[in-house]
Amino acid sequence: MLRIGLLGGMSWESSAEYYRLINQLVKERLGGFHSADLLLRSVDFASIETLQSEGRWDEAGAVLADAAVELVRGGAELLILCTNTMHKVAPAIEATVDVPFINLIHAAGATVAGRGMGTIGLLGTAFTMEQDFYRDGLAAHGLTVLTPAAADRTVVHRIIYEELCVGIVSDSSRAEYVRIIQDLSERGAEGVVLGCTEIELLISQEHTNVPLFPTTAIHAEAAVSAALA
Repeated sequence: MLRIGLLGGMSWESSAEYYRLINQLVKERLGGFHSADLLLRSVDFASIETLQSEGRWDEAGAVLADAAVELVRGGAELLILCTNTMHKVAPAIEATVDVPFINLIHAAGATVAGRGMGTIGLLGTAFTMEQDFYRDGLAAHGLTVLTPAAADRTVVHRIIYEELCVGIVSDSSRAEYVRIIQDLSERGAEGVVLGCTEIELLISQEHTNVPLFPTTAIHAEAAVSAALA
């Protein structure tokens, strides 16, 4: 089993989900008392959020690249970045380390394409929904990507930052997400990518008939598969 380095803290609530899911998957596959061989480097999200909001992506990439180097020095043999939005700076991380980096966007794209879908909805932060890096990553797998209307993108982003990132999970916000997912389906989306790790704290497949692709779970499975290969 390879040692997995988790680059997390963006937010810590979703990084805790990564820790739980990866350990559960290792136990399921190996049985007995097995658990994952993990290192976690958790950053202070307040400083990262400031860099996001000010558009200082190069600086954010440098911070995360340095943290990735620390993980490798600590013995990590493969890395995952426990956040969707910050995959915008994934190239800076990959260029800095010499261990495999399991890219969340490509794992999600491969999973969706593997289900035979051609058009997919995308929910996430405003950065994820409105910038090219995530849509282009999914498009590389032959997918057409739909995002919510502008007003609904604002709703999705607000709930992530004002509620989910600080541990607030509300029924009213869940209802808003279900409505937005249904709208994407009516516009032609065959399924919806939950392109923010915190969204999975709010909504799951039981809440809608539209097929959902939870990227935290997809990414965790890809990491475990690589670690056990």
